[in-house]
Amino acid sequence: MDDKKSPISSGREDDDQSSFSSSDVQHGVKNIEAISQTWTVWALVAAYVGIFLLAFFTSLESQTTINLTVYATSAFSTHSLVSTVLVVQSVVNAVIKPPMAKIANAFGRLEAFSISVLLYVIGLIQMAASDSVKTFAAAQIFYSAGGTGLQILQQIFIADTTDLLNRALWSSLPDVPFLITVWVGAPLASDLLSHTTWRWGYGIWTMVLPVSFLPLALALALNMRKAKKLGRLPPSPWAGQSFFSAAKNLWYELDIMGLLLLSAAFALILIPCTLAQRAKGGWNNGSMIAMVVVGAVCLVAFPFWESSSRLAPRPFMPPKMFRDRTVAAGCAIAFFYFAVFYTSVQPYFYSYLQVVQNDSIIAAGHITQTFSFTSTVASIITGLAIKFSRHYKYFIIVGSAIYLLGVGLMIRYRREGSSTGSIVGTQIAVGIGGGMLNVPAQLGVQAAVHHGDVAAATAVFLTILEIGGAVGSAISGSVWTANIPKKLSLYLPPEAQADAISIFGNLTLAKSYPMGGLERTAINRSYQETMNILLIIAVCLAIPLFPLSLMMKNYKLNEVDQKVKGVVIGEASRNGDVSSDQTLGSNSGVAQQEKTKSLLNRLTGK
Repeated sequence: MDDKKSPISSGREDDDQSSFSSSDVQHGVKNIEAISQTWTVWALVAAYVGIFLLAFFTSLESQTTINLTVYATSAFSTHSLVSTVLVVQSVVNAVIKPPMAKIANAFGRLEAFSISVLLYVIGLIQMAASDSVKTFAAAQIFYSAGGTGLQILQQIFIADTTDLLNRALWSSLPDVPFLITVWVGAPLASDLLSHTTWRWGYGIWTMVLPVSFLPLALALALNMRKAKKLGRLPPSPWAGQSFFSAAKNLWYELDIMGLLLLSAAFALILIPCTLAQRAKGGWNNGSMIAMVVVGAVCLVAFPFWESSSRLAPRPFMPPKMFRDRTVAAGCAIAFFYFAVFYTSVQPYFYSYLQVVQNDSIIAAGHITQTFSFTSTVASIITGLAIKFSRHYKYFIIVGSAIYLLGVGLMIRYRREGSSTGSIVGTQIAVGIGGGMLNVPAQLGVQAAVHHGDVAAATAVFLTILEIGGAVGSAISGSVWTANIPKKLSLYLPPEAQADAISIFGNLTLAKSYPMGGLERTAINRSYQETMNILLIIAVCLAIPLFPLSLMMKNYKLNEVDQKVKGVVIGEASRNGDVSSDQTLGSNSGVAQQEKTKSLLNRLTGK
């Protein structure tokens, strides 16, 4: 199973033989390669400081607002629809990554970052001002589009500016803030709920996030200006085009129809799973059936559309890409990894802790986020280990085994009356496994393609990751809405059975009954039995991870040449070296790039 050949002798085809290599390099790729050739060590440091600041504040925002979602939906007496909100988020997270990657490739990295920040802020404003669960869920479209756009663009930027040997370590940089924010987010949410309303929990970030973006924006803008002065920026592909011609090219460049088909397919299939039990007539409701049928048609049509070179000359999910077993296995690992997470940790574990275990908002938030903290530490250590071992596959194999073990232990130790230590212990186990799975699997997918395809491959990987999350959220929502009301009606004492629907829809009401009372005992039993069902499903979804990890090729990363142009952390590609007859044109320019290369090599220990 260990294919230890590198792409120089790696089993990956050369450029002219690659089954999924881009036939021509897009404007945004040429743009970032031109900028990369102007980096100095301090400019690159400034850019990475900007990446860290943006990652820190988006992380703090997410760790704060994740504790507010249940209160926002409860304010509309629809606590059970938290899974619907997460399905909407996951679907948008899935389908926005490819177009955002394509925007980055077609227009440029700075432009794509700016669009993402704008969408993020619009979504936060909408959530803060929402007056119903419908408007709150609708706001997820902009919020998730902006947030997930920033997520993939950070990974694309890191891929642009690192070699493969160092990429696993640097890819963990956006996760480093979780080491702090997982402990700060819950207390901050609690203080906001104590002194103001959940609305301000969303509103404050509309001012903080744009400011945190400025350092990265300045670093990219100034180096773009420098590249332009040196004559390195490529001409705009949109110059001289009519509106109709530009719109037509944009339609093909972003594969808008493919995007619509995929988003409609998953939204229309998964959202009814969380709504059917609440809809009049359940699955016999005509609108539920119609949504699923239309979604299924879109899902069937999607691969046919993507495989047509005439209809989709630039598909965002090229079928040929999946002929490489490393890409296929890596993306499948992403799917099952996140599907398991959204049936075992999110979205109802936080509610379970507050009701069944009687934990406070802060304690429940800390226990839930133990996964994020542990997985971040594990991913950093794994990145260092990959740098020195020069292989990534072994970590995925071990990580998949630990992840499966951790989820299995949840069935035994996530029970009413279990100690906090045992519950946290299972979170630590799945966090270690997750940290050893996610970044190395993404690295393997990136290693299987050439630089022109790295953004597309990263987008495909993260898209399928989010689809897994959407499927997991839909399963959780379906199981929760199918079981909790039925079990409450069965277990509640006769005098409280009329309140079953209200208890189901409102977390605050469910927590209000005293522990040990007949009502609270019935509520806890309903929650516990439903959680057991979800954990059994999570174990089943985790089983494929181990055989999939064995399918990935074991590239020797220091021998992989992705033909990246420009100065990158770890090395300066020979394709990006500046010669005396190139536009930089002076001995001082060559000396500056060589100096930058030397400094970066020393920083990375090469």
